[in-house]
Amino acid sequence: MAYDDLRDWIRTLEKNGELKRIREEVSPDLEITEITDRVSKTGVSHPSEKRRLAGDPGRGQESGVGSAAMKGKYAPGGPALLFENVKGFPGHAVLMNQFGSERRMAMALGVERLDEIAERIKGLMNVKAPAGLFDKLKMLPQLGALTAAFPKTVTTKEAPCKEVILRDGFDLNAFPILKCWPYDGGRFITLPCVHTKDPRTGKRNIGMYRMQVYDGQTTGMHWQRQKVAAEHYREALRGRAAEHSTKGPLSARVAAMAESAGGAVTIPDGPIGGIPQVTMGNLKGSRLEVAVAIGTEPATTFAAIVPAPPEVDEFMIAGFLRGKPVEIVKCETVDLEVPASAEIVLEGYVELGELRSEGPFGDHTGFYTMTDEYPVFHLTCITHRKDPIYAATIVGKPPMEDAWMGKAVERIFLPAMKLTIPEIVDINLPVEGVFHNLMLVSIKKSYPGQARKVMNAIWSLGQAMFTKCIVVVDEDCDVQDIGEVVLRVANNIDPERDIQFMLGPVDSLDHSSRMPNFGSKMGIDATRKWKAEGFERPWPAMIEMDQATKARIDDLWSKLGL
Repeated sequence: MAYDDLRDWIRTLEKNGELKRIREEVSPDLEITEITDRVSKTGVSHPSEKRRLAGDPGRGQESGVGSAAMKGKYAPGGPALLFENVKGFPGHAVLMNQFGSERRMAMALGVERLDEIAERIKGLMNVKAPAGLFDKLKMLPQLGALTAAFPKTVTTKEAPCKEVILRDGFDLNAFPILKCWPYDGGRFITLPCVHTKDPRTGKRNIGMYRMQVYDGQTTGMHWQRQKVAAEHYREALRGRAAEHSTKGPLSARVAAMAESAGGAVTIPDGPIGGIPQVTMGNLKGSRLEVAVAIGTEPATTFAAIVPAPPEVDEFMIAGFLRGKPVEIVKCETVDLEVPASAEIVLEGYVELGELRSEGPFGDHTGFYTMTDEYPVFHLTCITHRKDPIYAATIVGKPPMEDAWMGKAVERIFLPAMKLTIPEIVDINLPVEGVFHNLMLVSIKKSYPGQARKVMNAIWSLGQAMFTKCIVVVDEDCDVQDIGEVVLRVANNIDPERDIQFMLGPVDSLDHSSRMPNFGSKMGIDATRKWKAEGFERPWPAMIEMDQATKARIDDLWSKLGL
């Protein structure tokens, strides 16, 4: 089913027993985080929780009474939370943990199982030219799904997000934006759908990047260097440099990246090393327009986090997922479109070459991300619904809400991954690996060295290039059974022979790499070794009972009193 807006989604959650309203006064400064963190770990087996229940005065004691008391009441992940009495913000509500369970993640996308969407994607990828009328009729549902993917533009009068339009006198501090963790650098917008356009092609992108609030009119824009919006920013830098070049546009584009370290350093006003800036001297005052939607219906929010190719419009992904076009509307002060039903829309720009210290921020790795330089977002307008609901998330030590969102991405995009690497059978991104630190992969091994080919193929795939550790096993190993994977790895590898290291880009959040954004990765070939791979010793069979004995005991089992 398609939800009309965030409020329709909230009503559905409440109707299905998936929402808890919090009417006690709670502060957006740390307290909402602590409550949500306890709830999100409900029903999840975790070592610290086991220690706490056993009376161990160690770290488990910190979690307090919340998660244990709710274990029998809620499924793993706990309920969504609607805070209706936010300290210092009368009349405002904050929605948390909306995607924080397997059931809610499926409900958000209108399915019973997440694999249903994977099957729809697989069906689209396997479309063949129809041979006759019957085949053409069978294709109608698939064509309808594609038609629903295209967004629909509506007028300002039809857009709920335009109920209140503030071109002057606006202030971000009017919204209950959270400070999540004690050492965070300030308050952060954590669930924004950030809209930009490629300056060259005009193609839209929606991404999700945290935004530190500096004051009522400016925020940070945490565009990690390999994200699409960061490339839009760099393309704007290149374009501006080429526009004002006297020595050739291509040379200017190259120099723009070199002089700004790919947009990662502030452009100084004066000469560099005593030499005038030929390329970047005319950059000041140039802008890239940005719009930020907060509180969108769930399919659009989810579309903002998926690792889609830059050519794919996230509005189309959302339309495909919900089976109905996303209604969009033109912004007031920038040339961008946003979801018409969003609760809050922030319009503005980043100035090219302007960076500011951002962070620290308690991140999904379970550690703080340290301060770094990022672009600054300047607001030009705020529009919102009457009595807007502020949607947010928190990240920290897993499992939290983002764990369920990441698992959804894993299942939904497996068919696309198989299209590029057809020998893949299944993948598992363990929650504790925070999605970019560990990938378990099972393959149909057909030739020597194929496990290493798969590792390198994964390291060449979009956001998968950040995967720090890849473990490859044979197709008879269930990668969803981590115990089985550990058994295979511990028994099947000769470390010197079967572990491969390589250098390349790493995630900006990796605090252990030798340099920011650059470091090493590891691949482990835990498949059975072949004689064709130089393994001359006999390979033993794994222990397993024969099928005839299993069948006899199955028949006997009910009589054993066990």
